[in-house]
Amino acid sequence: MHKVFDNILQTIGDTPLVRLNRVVADLPCPVYAKLEYGNPGNSIKDRMALKMLEVAEQEGKIKPGGTIIEGTSGNTGMGLAIAAIIKGYKCIFTTTDKQSKEKADILKAMGAEVIVCPTNVEPEDPSSYYSVSKRLAKEIPNSWYVNQYDNLANRLAHYEQTGPEIWNQTDGKVTHLVVAAGTGGTVTGLGKYFKEQNPNVQVWAIDTYGSLLKKWFDTGELDMKEVHPYVSEGFGEDFLPQNYQHEAIDLFEKVTDKDGAVMARRIAKEEGIFVGYSAGSVIAGLRQLKDKLKKDDFVVVIFHDHGSRYVGKIYNDEWMLDRGFLDVNTVKDLIGGLGRRRLVTIGKEASIGDALALMKKYDIEQIPVEENREMIGAITQEALFKRMLEEDNLREQRVSSVMEKPLPVVPMDTPIDRLTKYINKDNGAVLAQDESGNYHILTKYDVLNALGK
Repeated sequence: MHKVFDNILQTIGDTPLVRLNRVVADLPCPVYAKLEYGNPGNSIKDRMALKMLEVAEQEGKIKPGGTIIEGTSGNTGMGLAIAAIIKGYKCIFTTTDKQSKEKADILKAMGAEVIVCPTNVEPEDPSSYYSVSKRLAKEIPNSWYVNQYDNLANRLAHYEQTGPEIWNQTDGKVTHLVVAAGTGGTVTGLGKYFKEQNPNVQVWAIDTYGSLLKKWFDTGELDMKEVHPYVSEGFGEDFLPQNYQHEAIDLFEKVTDKDGAVMARRIAKEEGIFVGYSAGSVIAGLRQLKDKLKKDDFVVVIFHDHGSRYVGKIYNDEWMLDRGFLDVNTVKDLIGGLGRRRLVTIGKEASIGDALALMKKYDIEQIPVEENREMIGAITQEALFKRMLEEDNLREQRVSSVMEKPLPVVPMDTPIDRLTKYINKDNGAVLAQDESGNYHILTKYDVLNALGK
């Protein structure tokens, strides 16, 4: 008989542990991912959100009908919002303009008020999402400021729940734990638990460039020179949260924004696991450290949240292209790879019969109409076919009477991926003009072949 639950909060935890295959195929040991998007709020933060609220209730910090206030990048807010619905609280969340729009929209859908604050300000700045949340907690009666960064119930949740789950799922065989580090709750709570079970378990924390955590771990120094804007979401910090315990962690490794984003897409395509940004960074970081692994090791990585939170970012080609995160060929590269190929054109005074003869001779479906070395229009096989069904003697008519608008002309440095904006069911080709003024045509078949390689 399947287990049934009295409310959604009872479904938090007991997430699956799944072996990874293709993205870690060259590593010497097995790697298993803890799929934390299996929680009702689609992230690991459900665990600590509920724990922090329960502790606050026990300590009398929030009373019935009160307001939960927190600065959150989205996932902690989701966990708190779910708990608030079941327990009868209101929620006000501050977040940054760096976070994906989807996260804020989901929080609003769950009944929370969301205040978006600027990213690139110091934590102490009055407009930072830390400062705004603290101010609101002072101004609003019967409110509780969660402060997940310094709230030690954060790490307690993972020490009491997530750690024992993984230990039981692996029969105590885990030798390495790899976690993206942000508030410090997950990495410290898990690290403390595992080291109590086996002091030899290695806990590796993944950081991002623009965060000061690795420098702090390596030197003990909080160096603000390390801090600069980054687009990785959900981990890395510009200050040191109180949840951190140095002795619970063995190593910090930094991963670039690009490597994390690209790897998340690989995990989705190669493992069938649709994950968020930090999961990509965790695997990218693990791969950077693979020389430290042996064949008898047993690695567990944390996949913190679901890819649905990032469809407007890492899973959006335009977003990735704009940041140079996709390694793609350009129109110039594609034209060069096709070799010397004659561009077949026709004049506007030629007959439709002449155009049909050219299409048959060169096995092509569209012909640019040229006048004085300028492309003034185009005729397509599909359009001619429709006209021939409707009109007699079409072959004798001039091209000018049936030509359509010119084919789009794109710059030679246009990434191939972007050609899908121009080539569609109504437009089967584009033109590009090289440095010598010569035109080249690229059809949808050329683009499909290039993208399919």
